[in-house]
Amino acid sequence: MLIDLIQLRTFVAVAEEQHLTRAAERLHVSQSAASAHVRAVEERLGSQLFVRANRHLELTRAGQLLLQKAKILLNEEALFASFARELRGKMEGNLAVSTGSDPGTHIGEIVTALRTKHPLVTIDLFARPSSGARKALKSGELDVGIFLGRPVDPGFTFYELSIVHFRVAGPVAWREKIEAADWTELAGLPWITPSASSAYSAMLAQLFGEKDLALNSVVRFEYAAQGRDALQAGAGMMLMREEHATQGEREGHLAISPIAQTQFALSIVHQSSRKNDPLIQAFLEAARLVWPKMKLTKA
Repeated sequence: MLIDLIQLRTFVAVAEEQHLTRAAERLHVSQSAASAHVRAVEERLGSQLFVRANRHLELTRAGQLLLQKAKILLNEEALFASFARELRGKMEGNLAVSTGSDPGTHIGEIVTALRTKHPLVTIDLFARPSSGARKALKSGELDVGIFLGRPVDPGFTFYELSIVHFRVAGPVAWREKIEAADWTELAGLPWITPSASSAYSAMLAQLFGEKDLALNSVVRFEYAAQGRDALQAGAGMMLMREEHATQGEREGHLAISPIAQTQFALSIVHQSSRKNDPLIQAFLEAARLVWPKMKLTKA
């Protein structure tokens, strides 16, 4: 019996998230629908694919073997759709694009430029942290991602848009402590920290983890805007974009550490195997109009 590709994509998402609810949120479907998709795959294969372990789901041996094949199949499906578009020679279809929650990608301008030249192309926009976007690109849930990160995935092609600078800032009431703090003292202050799946987490690991320092995390956030709200309320320290930190300092409610700063590239990313996809090429063409200094970078 044939397996529906949508159901297979749900299986991959559940396997990667190890959680039914998170997978359903990632795919923008109900939890009951995600559960039904997984159950349908299990029934059609006649095998149990997951076992419950504490608060998460773990793959059985059959599930582990299927996951490898499922990723290959979903990638082939994306390549087939790309080939079909090339044969038609028409610029039409739908693009699934993910950006982070921070402003600065100019995604609205890119979409407008794309739609102006190719009015038959539609776009679905999603907000995903960098690790979530990487997973969704591999599974075919996304066609293009715009996120912070280094080009470390050999299966992806990266186009650098800009270098984004970051500073560590905290409530202005702590100004004397923040400006005088060494690395150990800085790590010991209360912190507002990102989820482990974000580029912010990787930057903090670079700043403090390489010095064998653990942050005193008191609040955790998924999206940077949530963290900035907590910071403005005085909850703790945070790594943030330099322009936000300096604006807060000018407005008199933030203090900036003089020693802690870093930078990450903002990039457009797609699967390298889809480099000739007309839809992706059209997106890149529109992006170059908005980001004229956009450049290819190597993994």
